[in-house]
Amino acid sequence: MIDAIVATVPEQWQLMFQLLLLPISWIPFAQSAMFDWAWNADTFLGAGAKRAFVLLPTLLVIVVFWSTMLASYTVPFRSNRGDFLISMVGLWWEMGRSIWLFWVGFIRFIWALVGWTWGLFRLMVELFFKASRRAFVTPFAMMDWLGRKYFKPGVPWIAFVMTIAWSALEALIFTFTLLPTVTEIFYDLSGFQGSVLMPPILFLFLFGLIAGSFAAMQGLAEAVERRQIKQIFGMLIVEFFVMFFEVFFLYRELVDAITPWLAAQTGVRLGLWAVLSMASFGWIGIRAMTWFLFARYGTPALLAVLSRQTMDMPMATDEEAPPAFPEADWWRGPINALKSEHQWFKASSRELLELLSLPVLQLLAAAVNCATVVIASRQAFELPFTNLDQVMGKATLLQALKRTPRMRAGAEPVSAD
Repeated sequence: MIDAIVATVPEQWQLMFQLLLLPISWIPFAQSAMFDWAWNADTFLGAGAKRAFVLLPTLLVIVVFWSTMLASYTVPFRSNRGDFLISMVGLWWEMGRSIWLFWVGFIRFIWALVGWTWGLFRLMVELFFKASRRAFVTPFAMMDWLGRKYFKPGVPWIAFVMTIAWSALEALIFTFTLLPTVTEIFYDLSGFQGSVLMPPILFLFLFGLIAGSFAAMQGLAEAVERRQIKQIFGMLIVEFFVMFFEVFFLYRELVDAITPWLAAQTGVRLGLWAVLSMASFGWIGIRAMTWFLFARYGTPALLAVLSRQTMDMPMATDEEAPPAFPEADWWRGPINALKSEHQWFKASSRELLELLSLPVLQLLAAAVNCATVVIASRQAFELPFTNLDQVMGKATLLQALKRTPRMRAGAEPVSAD
C-alpha cells in the first residue's frame, strides 16, 4: 500500500516522500502479520480461542502503533510537548493494562459462570431428590393423616363410602344376572327389545333396593337397642319380606347359575326348596358380614345424608382436632428461597454483565484514548473501568471530552468548561 502511494508522487520527490513515510511504512506489514496470526489457526477450537481472546488485544496494539507513529509527526508543532510525550507514554501503559484486564476479566467471567452453572445444577438435583422423596413419602403421610383424622370423633366416612360401594357392587352383579330375564319380560309386555337404557335403569333400581335393605336392618337394630317390643316385631316382619324379595328375585338367580355345576359334580339336582334355602343362607351370611364390618356404621351416615340431618357425634376439642393434611412443599421451599434471593440474583446478573462487558469496553476505551491523545493531547476516559456506571454515565464521547481536564504546563488540571 505504501509503495502504491509513493508511485503516485513525482519521481524527483519520491525519495523525500519515502523518508517522510518511514515512521509508518513498517506498520502495514506488521499489521497484516499480527492480524493473520490472531485470526487463523490450525484447528477450529484454536481459531475460536484466538478470535475470542487475542483478536481484540491485537487490534488495540495496531491502533496504538498507528497513533504513536502519526503523533510523532505532530510533535514539532505542539505546545507543551513534555505533557504530550507523557500522554503518549501513558498510552502504552494503558494498552498493556487494558489487555491484561481483558484477559483477567474473561477469566473472572468464566469462573463466575461456572459457579452459577454449578449452583443451578445443585438446585435441579435438590428439586429432583425432594420430588422423589415426596413421591415416596406422600402415600404414607396421607395414610397416617387419614388414620389419625378418622379415629377422631366424627362422621365415619370410610364406613359410609364402603356401604355405598358394596350396594353398588351388589347392584352391578345382580344387574348382569337379571338383565336377560328382565329383557325377556319387557319384550313379552311391550313387544320391543330392551334398549341401551335398560342396564342403567336396572342398576339404579337394584342399588336402591339393596341400600333399602341396609336401612331396614338399621331400623331393626335401633328397635332392639331401645327395647321396643312392638317395633321389634314390626321390623322383623318387614325384614322377613325384604329377605323374601331379595332371596326370591336376586339371590335365587345366583344359586340357579351354579346349579348345573353342582349337578355335574355331585349328580344331584337341587329342587325349589333347596335353592331357596341356599339363597337364604347366602343372604343371611352376606348381610351379617357386611353389617358387622361396616354397614352398621355407614348406614346411619347414609340415612343422615338422605334426610339432610346432622349426625349426633361428639365434638372434638382443640387438643383433639385432627392434624392438617401435610402440604406438598417439596417445590415451594426452593421456589420461596429463590424469590427471597431475587435481589441477590439481580445483583449477581449485573455482576456477570460487568464481568462480560468491562473487558471489551476497556479495550474500546483505550483505543478511543489513542485517538483523543493524538487529536486533543488528552484521554477521553479514565481507565480502568470498575463498574458499568462509569461507562453508562457518559452519554456521548463529546461529553466525556468536555469533562476531561486539560493539562497546562506548570498549572493544575482545569476543566474544559
